[in-house]
Amino acid sequence: PQITPDFFFKISANHLYAFVVIAAIGIFSYQKPQEIKFLIVYLILLSIILELFHLFINARTFQLGDLFGNLFGVIIVICINFLIRKYEFFRK
Repeated sequence: PQITPDFFFKISANHLYAFVVIAAIGIFSYQKPQEIKFLIVYLILLSIILELFHLFINARTFQLGDLFGNLFGVIIVICINFLIRKYEFFRK
């Protein structure tokens, strides 16, 4: 089911929401910068590879809107994480 209408240029809202949740759980679970860098690369590659698999699955179709939804979901969490670490919003 469609949670909300797609965004500009047919960017998939469902894919964006799913990858925001996946990336947030992953990135906010780690503290060391080296682990976070590895996870960011992993999440970006995962978003691309999972959508490319749709080229080989008979019942699925590759769509750029889904790919951009995946990537923007990861990028949003990366930006939020950057702002939190830069400005230390949750400093004790």
